[in-house]
Amino acid sequence: MRHKKSGRKFNRTGSHRKAMFRNMVRSLLTYEHMRTTEPKAKELRSFAEKLITLALRNDLHSRRLAYKTLENHQLVQKLFDEIGPRFIGGGGGYTRIIKLAEPRKGDCAPMVIIELTKRAEAVTAEATETPVKEAQEA
Repeated sequence: MRHKKSGRKFNRTGSHRKAMFRNMVRSLLTYEHMRTTEPKAKELRSFAEKLITLALRNDLHSRRLAYKTLENHQLVQKLFDEIGPRFIGGGGGYTRIIKLAEPRKGDCAPMVIIELTKRAEAVTAEATETPVKEAQEA
């Protein structure tokens, strides 16, 4: 019986699962959104939210704990200097999962987009400015 056993196994060894989620959380923090399967996104959410909570504490020990997972000094700096301050005053819920209509071709796996709820202003401003400029020029 699996009483009080948390986490999905994904038919992988522990080291493979750990490496997979490290890579996925790095990608999520780098690009601030990614497309993956629904079960992986639901597991990834806990890794990402724990790292953002560390960024809110913003002390040396938190940086070292984040580095243990991310293993990249530039990404740790981005997490603590750019991503963390966006979520000050919030009580969790740093990620959002949006289900896609079409499943993945080949195995029909349900696909989702996982993203940070507060993305960089430059990304959102750039996305909204492009259609407006094209409409004004026409």
